[in-house]
Amino acid sequence: MRLRERRAAIEQGLLARVHAVSDPALVEDPAYALGLREAVAAALDFGIASLEASAAEPLPVPEAVLSQARAAARNGVSLDVVIRRYSGGYTLLGDFIAQEAEASGPLAAAELRRLLRLLSTAFDHLVAAVACAYSEEAKSRFQTAERRRGEWVSRLLAGDLVDPEQLGYELESWHLGALACGSGAVEALRELSRRLDRSLLLVRAGAHTAWAWLGGAARLSPCEALRQAEAALPQSMPLALGEPGRGVEGWRLTHRQAKAAMSIARRDPGRRARYGDVALLTSVLRDEVLLGSLNEMYLAPLEEDRDRGAALIETLHAYFAAGHNASSAAAALGVTRQTVSIRLRRSEERIGRPLGACTPELETALRLRDLDSERRRAAEGAAG
Repeated sequence: MRLRERRAAIEQGLLARVHAVSDPALVEDPAYALGLREAVAAALDFGIASLEASAAEPLPVPEAVLSQARAAARNGVSLDVVIRRYSGGYTLLGDFIAQEAEASGPLAAAELRRLLRLLSTAFDHLVAAVACAYSEEAKSRFQTAERRRGEWVSRLLAGDLVDPEQLGYELESWHLGALACGSGAVEALRELSRRLDRSLLLVRAGAHTAWAWLGGAARLSPCEALRQAEAALPQSMPLALGEPGRGVEGWRLTHRQAKAAMSIARRDPGRRARYGDVALLTSVLRDEVLLGSLNEMYLAPLEEDRDRGAALIETLHAYFAAGHNASSAAAALGVTRQTVSIRLRRSEERIGRPLGACTPELETALRLRDLDSERRRAAEGAAG
């Protein structure tokens, strides 16, 4: 089966079906649409891995899928919509399996039935886990004081008037927004605030997601926060930071920046992201047209070269990392300067424009490609 080779086409088809069931843009929280895209990718990897593993016991449902189910409950997206999206994806993946069977020549009917049974079992397991995660989140939303504080925070983020005394946090000070994901996220953010000697406003945004604001009279450097995070948080725990903001508006903005940066932290092997370092990448991820265009304009032409463009892409990475110095790039790659120059010219020919005219776009496309590759490797490692 060539499902992994056709993965990009399958994922685009899944996203189209997701949008057809219900437009994610109707949900006010911008992080919901980003999370939905991540959940679709994770569910697809789960389905393909389930077919490859042929295991007696189902594989674990990815956390991104469960997190998005909880986000749906928090944002008022009905469970029916959630399940219909996965049902559409199940049908589409089954169609691709049938296509591959036909394209592969004679395939025993028994083998095709076996693959479809595996897919059906994986789908049932995924839907059951999604429904459970959704229901648990919906039931527990307003049951604790912590949840009530979360509601006050959500209202304040939405622009409503909230008595600051209900929060127990000074809103007119300097703030740095932080998000962490994973088991122990709440405890880790508390430890981070202690190390930074900052007041803390903390809410649970899900079973394994926490929002925090680190407050104080003086502006807090995100670089210092990241440095302290290395000791306060496990390396495997994604952490995203906004930029410093002051007053209520700064409080809102730094949180939104951190939420946007989390889409990168989850993909990056370093599991850390500061909004100021990844602002362009987060904007691209929210724009389906731009994301697809960068791939078609820059990555697809390079990958049409021999070795699927590996040499060209490696050279471009080294060239950009060296500050556009071909000699330094050659030294880093262990090749001659002439080889680097030849590969750069070939890249320009493939792309159809000079590198100097498209450097920001090309660097962004390459960075997103790296992040997607890391995410797929992590998913395959977890499945193995």
